[in-house]
Parts: sequence; structure tokens; C-alpha cells
Amino acid sequence: MSQPVQPPVPPGDTAPVEADLLIVGAGPTGLYAAYYAGFRGLKVAVLDSLPEIGGQISAMYPEKMIYDVAGFPAVKGQDLVDALGEQAAQFDPLYLLGHRAERLDHGDDAVTVTCDTGLTVRTKVVLISGGIGTFSPRPLPAADVFTGEGIRYFVPKLAELEGLDVLIVGGGDSAFDWAMSLEPLAKSVTLVHRRDKFRAHEHSVRKVMESSVEVITSAEVAALHGNGRVESADIVAKLDGAARTIPAQAVVAALGFVADLGPMSTWGLEQRKRHILVDSTMRTNLPRVFAAGDIADYDGKVKLIATGFGEAATAVNNAMTVIDPSAKVFPGHSSDSG
Repeated sequence: MSQPVQPPVPPGDTAPVEADLLIVGAGPTGLYAAYYAGFRGLKVAVLDSLPEIGGQISAMYPEKMIYDVAGFPAVKGQDLVDALGEQAAQFDPLYLLGHRAERLDHGDDAVTVTCDTGLTVRTKVVLISGGIGTFSPRPLPAADVFTGEGIRYFVPKLAELEGLDVLIVGGGDSAFDWAMSLEPLAKSVTLVHRRDKFRAHEHSVRKVMESSVEVITSAEVAALHGNGRVESADIVAKLDGAARTIPAQAVVAALGFVADLGPMSTWGLEQRKRHILVDSTMRTNLPRVFAAGDIADYDGKVKLIATGFGEAATAVNNAMTVIDPSAKVFPGHSSDSG
């Protein structure tokens, strides 16, 4: 993974930090915001509770291919993160990794964010880009009584499942993305979904249906079997109760995640279904606080990485007039400055 130009501030260092813009969340949206804020001449700090940049992508699926980023027919998750980090490094943002934002205090011309480590950041504007916030996977019921290994909720390294019979449970984008990524590597891939309709993108569904992946709908995983490690799974049809047992040395439960704003939920942010409401400038209801990316919500929102990039630029440009009232919202195109 590419390293930031400026060494990250480690969790043990609690010396106060000052910035024009504090970005909370070092995922794709936050990294692009760091670049764009640097382009606009701001002193930027990027805060994340994880020990590395990349957010959910680096932590959960660095090897998964992403198909809906403009300009890339397909791009591996970690490659996208590395490119975003390199882009932001042009302007030398300060990374505060391993620190979690806990408290927000308002001053006359700035706000102060205090972290769980004791680190404080005094900043003129905060941009929250923390993906879905603190997240935990939805559990697979059949896994509750199975005490062995082999059950996972994401796949950081595809090679770990090479040559195995893999069972994927779920009907959303993650389930179908894993199926497409693992199909060339695994001995077999079976996808089980409890309904006959999917939440995944139509293109992904079509590609999986045309592949060697076996797709079983209107069915559930009733039980897992194995001695210390999963070896097989019982699949039961919901309509007639018919059961079958399939080999499975790995089970990927792609059932989604439960999002939680964590300590930020006490800041007084206006929320809707655990997301932060913003207006067309990406402002929240709190002064000097903006939000962008999956954590931000408004009517008609479409959750894509590409959407987050646009929201980041909108937030930074509108934050400029808060940081410097004499600044213009639109600075012109980057190609004009070359």
C-alpha cells in the first residue's frame, strides 16, 4: 500500500493538532476530499479509527474488483485506495490514524474534536466522510450453533479461498461481487439467497447467472457441519422444505452490516436511519460541520463511490466560504491551473 508523504500521527501521540479542515474518515470519499481541499490550499488533517487509509475497502475487501468508478472498466479496491492516497499526497495531508472522534465542542471561529486517545484537533470545519460509521456484520443464524472455523463476513484476501468449495449467503452487491471474484479461483461457488429477487446490480446478477456459480433462491442455510472447521452445509427450500447438503469449506455471509454513528450520534447531528442529513451544499444542521459519502443522506441519494467523490468536492468548495468568507465557492477547473 502506498504510504502518506507525511508520517501518520500514532495513537500514543496526543499533542494538539490544528487544521483548516478535519476530515473524519479515510475511505475513498475522505481521501478524495483531502486531495481536493489541498488543491484549494487548505491545511488538512484526516482522522480514522483504523490503522491504515482506505476505510472499509482496505479493511474488508482490498482484492475485490470495483466496476462503477468513472474511468475504470474495473479496478481492484486496494489499487483504487493507493491511487487516491497518491493523489492526496500531492498536498501532504496529516493522517491521524488509530484515533476515533469522540466529542465535538464549538467555539466562536472553530470547533474542537477530541478523540478516544486524548488527541484534540482544533479545526475551522469538520467534514464527516466515515462511510457507514462504525459497522458490524449481520450474523448468519446457522453460524450461531456452529463453533468451528471457516465462517467469514468479508474476504480480505481471495487467495485464502483458492481451491475450496465456497458457499456465499446473500442477495446484495457484496454477495454477487464475491461470487464473481471467487468463481475463477474456488473449486466451486454456490450462492444462496432467501428470496427469488436480488438487491444486487442487474449487470452483476447477469454475469453470475452466466458463470459456473450455482445460484439457489428461496432457500436458507439451515445448518453447518464440520469437525473444527466447516465442511458442509444444509440448504433448505422455503417453499416445500426440501433439503440438500452441499460441500463447503468456506462460508461467506454477505448479509450486510448494521451501521452506527458511534460517539458522533451524541453531537446533535440531524439523522435519518442512522445517516446524517445534509443540504445541497453538504452542510449538516451543525455549524462548521459537513458530511459526504455513504454516511450523508438527502432525498434522491444514490450510494456510489462516484457519488461520494462529487459530494466531497461540493463539501470542500462550500466549506471554503466558511473558512475564508472572501473565497469563491467554485475555484475554476483544475486543468486551468496547469
